Amino acid sequence: MVGDVQQHPPRIGVVGAAVCPSETYQIAYEAGCLIAERGAVLVCGGLSGVMEGASKGAFERGGLTVGILPGSDPSSANPYIRVPIPTGLGHARNILVVQSSQLVIAIDGKMGTLSEIAIALKLGIPVIGYNTWDIDPKIRQAQTVDDISKLMDEELKNS
Repeated sequence: MVGDVQQHPPRIGVVGAAVCPSETYQIAYEAGCLIAERGAVLVCGGLSGVMEGASKGAFERGGLTVGILPGSDPSSANPYIRVPIPTGLGHARNILVVQSSQLVIAIDGKMGTLSEIAIALKLGIPVIGYNTWDIDPKIRQAQTVDDISKLMDEELKNS
């Protein structure tokens, strides 16, 4: 209907390593479930590991999953990505993942995750960290999935 303003769902980024142990994959999966249960859009880098775990959780709960891919081939996205966005930007796509998110959840991770955390902090986007880089007191550290859930609710309420 003309004149109606559509309310956009929250956008939550999940960042972490493309190769991770099964325990980390499970945490990412549970975070993805939490995101979908809140009606939020999951934004990630679209590949394997933490990104796939979170995407799978959100996908299985009926959530919308967006993968901002480093390459130019949309078929490189993990099978749980509903909206693949090929960029051809390599690691520079990390900026797009973060900039597209209102909140970032960093799970484990290496240097790419560190760059995404730093970008989020620079842009003033809240970061929840789980077993990841503790480089700034603004990163709200979670010890459990319940912590992630509570911190996510707090941040969404404040946004």
